[in-house]
Amino acid sequence: MTKIKIKNLTPHPISICNNAGEIIRVFQPEGLVRLKATTVQVGEIDGIPTTRTEFGQPEGLPEFQEGVFLVVSQLVKTALPSRSDLLVPAEVVRDEKGNIIGCKSLGI
Repeated sequence: MTKIKIKNLTPHPISICNNAGEIIRVFQPEGLVRLKATTVQVGEIDGIPTTRTEFGQPEGLPEFQEGVFLVVSQLVKTALPSRSDLLVPAEVVRDEKGNIIGCKSLGI
């Protein structure tokens, strides 16, 4: 039986909270995956340049490995729909000031 491993490839810790909002597990960053990005100027509005960001291939994404799941940004996951090993923080939990303190689940 393959042991399951979850790796956090975002730049910040991912805290998993229970229904009471208590942190029950934390995944520390173990690397970083980003999409290559290019900014293209497309025009101007009232003297202010307008741009479009074009996203390319991921940088820092390991090859698929059986039993290993990777927590990445929603942007990375959306760009790679064929990767079944990518997870994203889901069901965000906020403190009384509205700051994100964690999530209740990992979205597939």
